[in-house]
Amino acid sequence: MKKYLNKQLFFETLYKLSIIFASLLLLLIIIFIFFEGVPALKEYGVFKMLFNMSWQPTAHEPSFGLSKMILATIISTLLSLLIAIPIGLLSSVCLVRLVSRKIKNIIMFIVEILAGIPSVIVGFFVLKTIVAFLYQHFYMNIGVSGNSMLAAVFVLALMALPTIITITVKALEAVNPMYTEASLGLGANKIQTIYKVELKAAKSGIMAAIVLGAGRVIGETMAVMLVSGNAINISSNLLLPTRTLTANIATEMSYASGLHQSALYASGIVLFIMIMLINITLLIILNKGGGDNA
Repeated sequence: MKKYLNKQLFFETLYKLSIIFASLLLLLIIIFIFFEGVPALKEYGVFKMLFNMSWQPTAHEPSFGLSKMILATIISTLLSLLIAIPIGLLSSVCLVRLVSRKIKNIIMFIVEILAGIPSVIVGFFVLKTIVAFLYQHFYMNIGVSGNSMLAAVFVLALMALPTIITITVKALEAVNPMYTEASLGLGANKIQTIYKVELKAAKSGIMAAIVLGAGRVIGETMAVMLVSGNAINISSNLLLPTRTLTANIATEMSYASGLHQSALYASGIVLFIMIMLINITLLIILNKGGGDNA
């Protein structure tokens, strides 16, 4: 008995130390980013940096406006999620409720492999397919080279899909079978049961899938750099090149110094706040809809 208690105490201590270590590591990263980025925010001005359209860090009079890249990040994230969420949810429902276990296992194996593929490979695939297609069919338009916001949206949707599908499948599998049996017993058909009962019961898991998918999308760098054109531009024409905050940091950090480098860290602060706002918004939506759960 004493040996069992000692073993239990050891693992409880190990778990607590792991939590403390992970929390401290995250806190150190946040402190480091803010420590490096705040000087630029102070010297150049928070509102000026957020709302100025001009990013010219090496000019005689440097400007560090992030508004174009903030808008590019928001638009590419939202559009990619508008593609990935419906496809991910419908695919998950099909895998859990409408196909055989053998087919489901095969497809889930493929999805998990896709989740593990490096983002640069996905970006290269989109570069050789979507970007090439856009150039071949729209090159006559001024400024169109194939590398564009639209290509970035496609690559981000591809990056988000494996995460959304995997977590949503797990959430649907965890739904209590009694809900399904009760719904069918009351006369609802299979499709009605899926959309009126099971998806509501799995709401928290689905929201977690969307949050993690959004986090994957908004933080993606290399794949976006390959296909977006990496030009500081924002336009209603999705066929024109653009640059996101992450791509901006990766592009310029290697040669930046002084206030320029601090401004890039400030971009990281803005990105961190954006991710927090997305998570908080989704959690508020989930909590407001909590009473609708099955």
